[in-house]
Amino acid sequence: MTFTTPWLLLALIPVAALAIAYVLVQRRRQRYAVRFATLPMLDKLVPKRPRWRRHLPAALVLLGLGSLGVAAAQPQLDIRVPYERATVIVAIDTSGSMQADDVRPNRLEAAKSAAEQFVAEMPETFNVGAISFAGGAEVIAPATEDHEAVRDAIAALDDGGGGTAIGEAVLEAVDEVDRISADGAAAGPSPTPSAGDEAERVPARLVLLSDGANTAGRDPSAAAQAAREAGLPVSTIAYGTADGVADLWGGQQAVPVDETTLRQLADDTDGRFYRAESTDELRNVYQDIGSSIGWHVEPVDITPYLALLGLLLAVVAGAFSLRWSSRII
Repeated sequence: MTFTTPWLLLALIPVAALAIAYVLVQRRRQRYAVRFATLPMLDKLVPKRPRWRRHLPAALVLLGLGSLGVAAAQPQLDIRVPYERATVIVAIDTSGSMQADDVRPNRLEAAKSAAEQFVAEMPETFNVGAISFAGGAEVIAPATEDHEAVRDAIAALDDGGGGTAIGEAVLEAVDEVDRISADGAAAGPSPTPSAGDEAERVPARLVLLSDGANTAGRDPSAAAQAAREAGLPVSTIAYGTADGVADLWGGQQAVPVDETTLRQLADDTDGRFYRAESTDELRNVYQDIGSSIGWHVEPVDITPYLALLGLLLAVVAGAFSLRWSSRII
């Protein structure tokens, strides 16, 4: 919880002083009663004492005053709320090493299946696109709200041949996000920012899956800089095991996962790096990414609710006091 005007929490000091005074008065009253009457006599004169009921109205009043004191400082809570709009690009490595069968039936087929499910679970209002990359990168499904078309494009992916152009895939995603932003601006007037504020930009995220280091195209570090400037975090997934073997160049070749480039790319773009060695792990990764993409934290002012709580507590205290002692507190 944060406070817009925290210095107004000083209003709680008189409330605390009042609580202390109430406790002291009650102790003094008990000592006074014992001084002028023996305990057996008190039991005969007042056989039924209200005990906790006698203190409940005062406690409710103090709680109500405390709520009003906290409300004066304009408290805010960080609430997790869903995005209404976002752009998500899925990039999948289709290089020859993705034919390794250390993940059944092979890395590429398992990656396609998990990516299809990921797209299917995206909110309908999100623009989703897909990119395939091997020796180069290609947008196979422009970002759109037609998620079924994106899933069909992913399902049709096949072996893309040699090379792994991770940097090219990132740059293609940056261009695609820029296109979506431009199309959105052309569709209607941009919101007029207030003084000192910028117009709100639709959030975007690239989810890139690969099993190796960059071997073709532009350097991933340059692509990471472009993504960072475009406000495009890149979540990377290193997929496969250290024991992967694929049929390359006429023979079986070891294709262990190389996570160094992917980890650095995620770090450089304020994204997250994941490691997945099985189909189940990959699905869990996509679910985790989906939960972070679809929601954001937003401060919500709870001042009215605390003020209402303080008022209700005071009313209830008055009602109890009238019911039990026929007087207001």
